[in-house]
Amino acid sequence: MPHHQGGGHCARLLQRRPARLTKDAGTIAGLDVLRIINEPTAAALAYGLDKKGAPGAAAAEKKSQTILVFDLGGGTFDVSLLKIDGGVFEVLATSGDTHLGGEDFDSVLTDWVISEERRKRGSDIFEGNDKAVRRLRTACERAKRQLSSSLSATIELTVGAVELAIELTRARFDKLLETTFQRCMESVKRCLADAKLAKEAVDEIVLVGGSTRVPRVQAILSEYFGGKALNKSVHPDEAVAYGAAVQGAILAGVRDAATSNVLLVDVIPLSLGVECEGRQFAKVVPRNTAVPCKKSSEFTTVEDWQTEIDVRIFEGERGHTDGNHLLGEFQITGVERARRGEAKVLVTFEVNTNGLLNVTARDKVTGAQANVEIEHDKGRLSTSEIEAMVQEANRMRAQDEARARAFQERMAAELAAGY
Repeated sequence: MPHHQGGGHCARLLQRRPARLTKDAGTIAGLDVLRIINEPTAAALAYGLDKKGAPGAAAAEKKSQTILVFDLGGGTFDVSLLKIDGGVFEVLATSGDTHLGGEDFDSVLTDWVISEERRKRGSDIFEGNDKAVRRLRTACERAKRQLSSSLSATIELTVGAVELAIELTRARFDKLLETTFQRCMESVKRCLADAKLAKEAVDEIVLVGGSTRVPRVQAILSEYFGGKALNKSVHPDEAVAYGAAVQGAILAGVRDAATSNVLLVDVIPLSLGVECEGRQFAKVVPRNTAVPCKKSSEFTTVEDWQTEIDVRIFEGERGHTDGNHLLGEFQITGVERARRGEAKVLVTFEVNTNGLLNVTARDKVTGAQANVEIEHDKGRLSTSEIEAMVQEANRMRAQDEARARAFQERMAAELAAGY
């Protein structure tokens, strides 16, 4: 294994997983999928073009803006911070909750109705009746939608010989879901922290996704930003498709007055690096680095007279590779024959605008070189998997740091003993 200045054997590549289902779906539909971009980024792209055409946009275009895209859909929740400057869209940070959305609101309401009816009747009329529960869930979703524009709604349902008509006020709805709503702000705060920005630095807050129509969600978000007005100029259900279509037009070379000055700058969702001795993870490209990017780090050997090094590439936030995701590996031969720690091997990570990762290792003395390319949609993680890994890394940070310290102490002791 290589050792980081500050990591070894036969040339091979790992078998990579099939292409992402999103790209497959597009291909099956007869589309030429040029690039996959995340939903908040697409929404921000739509928003930026809308601003260009809006009254007074000329003045707004002259200064940089920081945009927070709040995307709360049916099943997932995403937050992105973007900087828009002269048509250049730069993603500063992303965050979210893979288990938060309108479906969760429906679940809370469904559980509340079942609990209330059980309390009133002394028995559960829904027990063992999955069909009735599904119809109840649909009725709860209908009431939820109505409460976005009305102060009360009625949940109506027939279960066997029992006819239900339960009045649900917006106040009751807000109380039942307050804890769920507040979870949205955890991701907003984490996104700001990742971007190292204060909430006062956010110029615009853009709502995307049908669940952002819930009045209490809008109120909590506005309150957190000191009563700031929320931007609803982008159609919450169409913004993502619109932004993706515009990006597709740009990539296909269709340029007009609306798209001629637009450049989308995405970010690395998880840190990229290599495995070192002791399964330690050495980051080369930190999470949230803007794409395209090119970063290098120097490594060395762990054995005397070692001339080969296996380079294993991972993405993740854990301090050791056991908790990260293996992307691929390759071998560099012809490394300088020297005592351990003396050879100098420069490992360079380069990511282009399409997400293609190229990793190159080069011995700084002999000039020996090897590399591997990893496509953005081959063997990579989904948005939900990425967020789960980030959350796990946050939970396990103290344990990982302790493990790293123990390893460094052991290495230092071995060096002192002359091993």
